[in-house]
Amino acid sequence: MTEQELMKLDMVKNLTLLLMEDNPQLSMEEALQTVFNSDTYQRLQNDATALYYQSARYVYSFLQSELLTAKVS
Repeated sequence: MTEQELMKLDMVKNLTLLLMEDNPQLSMEEALQTVFNSDTYQRLQNDATALYYQSARYVYSFLQSELLTAKVS
């Protein structure tokens, strides 16, 4: 596994934890499903964006915006 793949996995974990922290009613499975089905996740997987180098809170702000507006900003 490459360093980038590990960083992406860690980011998914952190996004899931942040989502569960902000939404205590979500189970871990629901939070993971939300992350994996998001446009933010697709952008995270794209090496050209290098989102995996950013802080989890920064990337989480994209996910929050996407969930609130149904759009990625």
